[in-house]
Amino acid sequence: MLISDFENFIIEAFTKEKLELVKGKNEYGFTNIGRKDISKLGYCTNLTIESAEEAAKNNVDLLITHHDAWEWMSGIKEEALEILKQSNITHFFIHSPLDDADFGNNTSILNKLGFKVIDKFSDEEGMYCGRIGEIDEPIEFDKLVSKIEMLLDEPVRKWKNNEKLIKKIGVVTGAGFSAVDIKEAVDLGCDAYFTGEKILYTVQYAQYSKINLIVGSHTFTEIFGLESLAKMINERYPMVEIIRIKEEHVE
Repeated sequence: MLISDFENFIIEAFTKEKLELVKGKNEYGFTNIGRKDISKLGYCTNLTIESAEEAAKNNVDLLITHHDAWEWMSGIKEEALEILKQSNITHFFIHSPLDDADFGNNTSILNKLGFKVIDKFSDEEGMYCGRIGEIDEPIEFDKLVSKIEMLLDEPVRKWKNNEKLIKKIGVVTGAGFSAVDIKEAVDLGCDAYFTGEKILYTVQYAQYSKINLIVGSHTFTEIFGLESLAKMINERYPMVEIIRIKEEHVE
């Protein structure tokens, strides 16, 4: 697979219309161009010094992440990019389009938990950052928590604010701590809200709204959209080796 093949695939997968919505907003793109012939692809949620080192150790040609390195964290992006440059690794990140995509973060994690996506919410200028999932057989809150912990391979925070079985759940992977998003999930009839970050207001509004709240980590609630994207690439280009780049549970 050539870099040009990959670029065309991204346009096809996410559509020109959706990519145009975030053009110039630093929501996707290349941060480094290395080898243009891609035989090994690695994916993970974050571009960090550690993930760049792991990609180099695994001789990856193309590293795909959800997040670019945070520019306001002085020095991290520069060091990560230097590792990529020294190792001749191409790096591409895809942020809000992957949150919005029908194969993206929210849909992928809901499917893995056994829920069918029935609606979308959390509209950010045409990019829907959340999905509503429904399950055929309602599940007890604690059993859902256990399924999530097994899937993420990490403990989660939980607040049981009602006694209902979970039939419908609102999910905003990553930084879905907004009380506005929780209210929308409540208005859409959700029994629980699941996200990757929380602040005081998240907990307070969930308690007020009497909606069950589950909070995993930003990193590991957002890995599954990347996994789906990598599988799609592999289906189109089966000669490309796909690996998941290891990230630590630091949150």
